[in-house]
Amino acid sequence: MSSFPIRRMTVIGVGLIGGSLALALKEAGFVGEVVGCGRGKPNLEKALALGIIDSYERDPQKAVADSDLVFLATPVLTLADLVARIAPALKPGAIVTDGGSVKGELVRTISPLVPEGVHFVAGHPIAGTEKSGAEAAFSSLYQGKRCILTPESTTDVQALAQVTAMWQAAGSEVVCMSVEKHDRILAAISHLPHMVAYSLVNAVGSYDHYEENILEYSAGGFRDFTRIASSDPMMWRDIALTNREALLEMMEQFESFFSELKEDVRNGDMERLFEFFHRSKELRDAIL
Repeated sequence: MSSFPIRRMTVIGVGLIGGSLALALKEAGFVGEVVGCGRGKPNLEKALALGIIDSYERDPQKAVADSDLVFLATPVLTLADLVARIAPALKPGAIVTDGGSVKGELVRTISPLVPEGVHFVAGHPIAGTEKSGAEAAFSSLYQGKRCILTPESTTDVQALAQVTAMWQAAGSEVVCMSVEKHDRILAAISHLPHMVAYSLVNAVGSYDHYEENILEYSAGGFRDFTRIASSDPMMWRDIALTNREALLEMMEQFESFFSELKEDVRNGDMERLFEFFHRSKELRDAIL
């Protein structure tokens, strides 16, 4: 009998999220063997060389065979097709979980695809950087961060406990909530900021009043604020499409406040501008 809580784990998508989880669990002595899977052989070879994985398979069905837990870390629009593909190869009692940033659409599409006797626990670690690929992975990514799990009424209790323990071993505080609450919260604190950062870079980069690219003059403030606009475009395309309703609600909320600020600037209203900035500063300072 294995002395590891997870004897064998398969990570499909060995990049920042999947690779960092593998490293954290290895460091914590929580997993015995990690099998990597992905489309790019060079990335898998790099993950092997870095000790993130112990072996790899290009074929997802071969990769998940005999694994106790499968962690899905590919773009959210790929996950349903991926689960449908690996379903026949999953052993009874196996757990499938994910790190996707959208939960409602994911749970609706994936749950019916999971074979009887296999358990699906939807999850989302609230951590990341703008970097991608195996080289971006590091074991402390999840230390002191939160991981949200969105179990359904039918979710297996033992599987939920195992996934909870896994994220705790990686250093995360685990919180459970409904898929709707998750998607609305993430639309506000993650998805909207990315949309704003992408829009800001496009707006400034397209400014044509001068011949040169004025982005070359950007300093610390602009670069810090727009760092997340360097994130994977495919991943954020998928997030925007799968969390559309909640994201649009937050974009409209943002538009109303930006319009308010625009009018205060237009009118030269010193008192309202100070109040707007002061209120924002208090809210921001309170979360530190």
